[in-house]
Amino acid sequence: MAEDNNTPQAAAAEGEKPQLKFSLQRIYVKDISFEAPNSPSVFKQAFKPKVNLDLNTTSQKVADDQYEVVVKVTAQVNDSETGTTSFLAEVEQAGLFRISGIEGAQLEQTLGAFCPNLLFPYARECIDNLVNRGGFPPLMLAPVNFEAMYAQRKQREAQEAQQAAENTH
Repeated sequence: MAEDNNTPQAAAAEGEKPQLKFSLQRIYVKDISFEAPNSPSVFKQAFKPKVNLDLNTTSQKVADDQYEVVVKVTAQVNDSETGTTSFLAEVEQAGLFRISGIEGAQLEQTLGAFCPNLLFPYARECIDNLVNRGGFPPLMLAPVNFEAMYAQRKQREAQEAQQAAENTH
């Protein structure tokens, strides 16, 4: 029987970089919620929506080379004139990713930007479906650039760290 020399340990022993492996194992809804607190009266008036959208991503290691990434999308729609809540839709769209051969900042960017980019279309579809089932017109969320969001977050963290360092001196 031949030995398998394609393991990260074998590659490291030979001075090579471990082979990059990335695969999406599963996509699933972790949490879902829809509320229309002012129905049915909200249906008696003209629908003039004001959309407040909140996005958040989290990730955690669940096994040696397996990570769970969650994109949380909260859409609260109020009447633009009265401020009355029309509906609140919330989805936590998750995915299990098998990742090896990536470490440090590159792994952090993969989990914070690349994986959420893969999951967001599923979250958009789920939100739209919830809103339709709630009796409201479709809520077609615009695509989101998680790469840009990740870069802004890292820049903000660097500025905060620099300010903290300046304040301690």
